Amino acid sequence: MPPPLPAPRLPLTEKWPPAIFLMGPTASGKTGVAVELVQHLPLEIISVDSALVYRHMNIGTAKPDAATLAVAPHHLIDLIDPTESYSAAQFCRDALALMQDITARGKIPFLVGGTMLYFKALREGLNDMPAADLEVRAEIDARAQALGWPALHSELAQVDPVTAARLNPADAQRISRALEVYTQTGQPMSAYLNRAAASTLPYRVLPLALMPSDRAVLHARIAARFDAMLRQGLVEELENLRSRFDLAPQMPSMRCVGYRQTWLYLDGEISRDALRDRGIYATRQLAKRQITWLRAISDAQVLDCLDPHLSRRVMESVQQFLPD
Repeated sequence: MPPPLPAPRLPLTEKWPPAIFLMGPTASGKTGVAVELVQHLPLEIISVDSALVYRHMNIGTAKPDAATLAVAPHHLIDLIDPTESYSAAQFCRDALALMQDITARGKIPFLVGGTMLYFKALREGLNDMPAADLEVRAEIDARAQALGWPALHSELAQVDPVTAARLNPADAQRISRALEVYTQTGQPMSAYLNRAAASTLPYRVLPLALMPSDRAVLHARIAARFDAMLRQGLVEELENLRSRFDLAPQMPSMRCVGYRQTWLYLDGEISRDALRDRGIYATRQLAKRQITWLRAISDAQVLDCLDPHLSRRVMESVQQFLPD
């Protein structure tokens, strides 16, 4: 896999071209705002979403429909099949190439999404962490099924206490990845993160964070959206994917929120009601993690995603940021 394009190590300057980051938790209204803005400003959307890269996974990822994409095309969606994987390094390489192309055409890169790791990697650089190993991951998942994720969290605490301390004992995906890195290299993930490459993104960035003023309202949105996904055919979508592709539950695509729970339902391990309850709960937990990431971005301009005039507020922020 080719490395991400290196960003020049230059001092920050107002002469650098502008770029806009529109970040927010799931169900915060990012897509609606982005679609409205591109109709009024010279922006091009680059998706920053680790789930939208998968082809044929449309309902469970809340992928913009054809009518929306006709009005507001998105870069970096529908890139790979569900059997494949896509890393933060690949995102950085692809996003930076697109940003340079968009700027060269006289437009402004508009990066929109909720995969905070991608935003962080693009702005701050990457580490040399090893690529995913599905065989090692499968072994870890098998042990988790036998012992439970809290037991594996305790194992992680023995070999990488720094990473374990920041993870919930039920955070299967991140515990698995941390143990996978240690199994592959004998080094804790925290050591790799501490060695992250220092780089400077050659853009003057406006980071906008859509945050809920009332978490209960965001939770209600999440529940309504998951119910809509079930009505639209999330179960049938995954049934079709499993018939077309040689999928396994440990694959990155099938770890996406919604698909992971639907997989259990199709295997007869949980009921339809449990699918709904677990899907909503997992989405709420995802939103909680995204909000935690956003709070750590010290220079982000925070806007209330529940504001009825949100699009106008974002528009005003962007217009103040852009050169005359």
